[in-house]
Amino acid sequence: MSEATDHEAAAAEATLEVTSPGAMSTVQDLGRPAWRRIGVPRAGALDPALLRIANVLAGNAQTAPAIEFFVAGPTLKAVDQPVCVGLAGDFPATLTRAIGERTQIGSWRSVTLLPGDTLRAGQVSSSRVGYVAVAGLAVPRVLGSASTYARASLGGHGGRALAAGDKLTAAAAAQRHGERPAQRMLRRPPAQTLTPASAPIRVVPGPQADHFTEATLAEFFGAAYRVSADADRMGVRLQGTPLTHRADKGAEIVSDATVPGSIQVPGNGLPIVLLADGQTAGGYPKIGTVASCDLARLATAPVGAELRFEAVTVAQAEALARDAEDALQALLATIKPLLLDGDIDLNAIYSTNLVSGMIDARCPERIDPWTST
Repeated sequence: MSEATDHEAAAAEATLEVTSPGAMSTVQDLGRPAWRRIGVPRAGALDPALLRIANVLAGNAQTAPAIEFFVAGPTLKAVDQPVCVGLAGDFPATLTRAIGERTQIGSWRSVTLLPGDTLRAGQVSSSRVGYVAVAGLAVPRVLGSASTYARASLGGHGGRALAAGDKLTAAAAAQRHGERPAQRMLRRPPAQTLTPASAPIRVVPGPQADHFTEATLAEFFGAAYRVSADADRMGVRLQGTPLTHRADKGAEIVSDATVPGSIQVPGNGLPIVLLADGQTAGGYPKIGTVASCDLARLATAPVGAELRFEAVTVAQAEALARDAEDALQALLATIKPLLLDGDIDLNAIYSTNLVSGMIDARCPERIDPWTST
């Protein structure tokens, strides 16, 4: 390899330093779904839609790994090259340039950090998690995924949460001399496209619904529950009226398979909803399984949030999943270039007729032959 090629290869990589990790910041992608049969949870983003939005904002593939954080986000510093990051979730961010200039920016956009710049992701206001996607983030994959499963030290950045001083390798943002790298923005608020947070959580009853009476099932689908403080990536314990198991069935079963969204009901009658890092088998009866289209809303609901459940069939849950994907694709289609002060909107220039009043020399009385007939 020539010296010039060596230089170009080095310039193509950038280093991003974690100066403060925030709360429970981990690298996640869409998870490792093919290993539950040997006891390995899927892991992956608690809110896959937000991860995909963040990645598109950053210019990544939708399935790329990104940083997921709880409540308050990390502070990241570009060390040696420009780095583009995408922000998804309802949180503010503070951009501090190397020269000391500080700017408050919103999320649902990308931003380019120049060498010496830092970005601090603030506190999430409407859920428990937010995402920072880093363009070209290079993270080792384990069992086909970069997702962090900390309980087994799998994937991510060494199989653990990010810590102050960690260095991340990313792609250097493309930048022409004297120009800022391109940035993007989500034009339509997700609340106008995705399912509202206040909507009922759709649940397919079973597979052990027969451990509960019809009255208990009606109570579960009619009562309100709240998200307790006992909530993490593994699961969420709900607070509310305890559910009663049928006396002839009991509060335990022979351990069988679980999936993200399984709603277990232990002996105390208070439901536990398993999430991305949830175990692959369990011995509590499962009153239902949260439809995939609603699992992220439940998984990221803040402590104290009120939840209500609605029964649906498997066919309805599948249709809802297709509708949710269509809505997300429509939302992703609204991501457009973000124009800052001094930027030129080339798309507007190319799509506008800048010259009018043209005269056809062969027919002087005809004005603007491009639009006349």
